[in-house]
Amino acid sequence: MTGRVRVERDGAIGWLIFDQIERRNAINTAMWDAIPAAVGELDGDPDVRVIVMRGAGDVAFVSGADISEFGEARNADRAAEYAALNGRAFASLAGVAKPLVAMVHGFCVGGGTAIALNADLRYAADDAQFGIPAARLGLGYEAEGIECLARLVGTSTAAEMLFTARRYGAEEALRVGLVNAVMPKAELETFVRDVATTIAANAPLSLRSAKLVLRELGRSSRIARCSARRRRPFRPASPARTIERACRHSSKSARRNSRAYSDHWLDRGWIGRVSSRSRGRDVGTQPANGGPDRMRATSFRALRLGRLFENRCVRRRP
Repeated sequence: MTGRVRVERDGAIGWLIFDQIERRNAINTAMWDAIPAAVGELDGDPDVRVIVMRGAGDVAFVSGADISEFGEARNADRAAEYAALNGRAFASLAGVAKPLVAMVHGFCVGGGTAIALNADLRYAADDAQFGIPAARLGLGYEAEGIECLARLVGTSTAAEMLFTARRYGAEEALRVGLVNAVMPKAELETFVRDVATTIAANAPLSLRSAKLVLRELGRSSRIARCSARRRRPFRPASPARTIERACRHSSKSARRNSRAYSDHWLDRGWIGRVSSRSRGRDVGTQPANGGPDRMRATSFRALRLGRLFENRCVRRRP
C-alpha cells in the first residue's frame, strides 16, 4: 500500500505533507491512521511554532479520500470503522494548539477541502480547485464538517457547494471566504513561508490564547445563531406555562398554594385549562371567565406566589 504522511521541520516551521503523488495525494486508510501521530509530533515539539500543511508534488493539495479503497474499506460492514478513522484524523487537526496553515495548490477536493477547513489560515495558488463531491458519489458528509464550512462561507454558499457538488476556482473561493489569499503558483510557497515565519516570531502563549478563544467562539452555536438572525419579538410568558414549569419542581405545599393563583388567571381569561400537575387534581376544561367566586386566595403565601408569577409573566423576555 503506497501513500504516507510526512513530517518535516524547517526552524520554527513544521511541515505536514500528504504524499501519494501517483493518486494526486488522495488519502488512503493508512494515511488517515497516520495523521493523528504526525500532528501530535509537531504539536508537541516545543521548537515548532507554526504548522503548515501541503501536498507533495505540484498537482494537488489533497484530491480527496482514496476511492479505490471504498469497496473494501467503506462498505456496509466497515463503514463505522472508516468513519471512526476519519473522525480521529479530523479531531487531531481541529485540536492543534499551534497556528495551522494550509498551503493549497491544484486539487483540494472532498477530504482535501475538509482537511483545509481545519486550518486557521488557507492560502491558495491560482490553479487551486475546491469542491465537495459527496452528493455525486452518494456519500454522507459529517455534521462537524458541514458546520465548519457554513461557519466559514455562510449557510447559503455551503448549501450551494453541497447541493451542486461543483468545483470552485481559486478566485471564487477567495470571493466566498474559503481562502485568505490567492497568488500565482510560483509565488505560493515563498509567501506561505514568509507568513509562517512572521507568525513564529510572535509570542507562543499569545498565539495559543488567541487560538483557544477563536476556537471556543466558533464552537458556540448560540453565538452563531444570534449573529445570523434578527432579534425575536417580545412575547409575554404564558401563565399556564409558567405555572406548569414552577409546579413541576416545587414542593407539595407550593403546589397546593398555587391553586389560588391558577384560579386567579382563569378569572381573568388568560387560560382555559389547568392540568392536574399544576392544580393537584383533574379539573378538566374550565370556563375562560369563571367569575369572582372562583378567587380562593386563602393565605398570604398563596398571594405572594401569585404576585411572583404575575411579575414573571409581564417582565419575562425571550
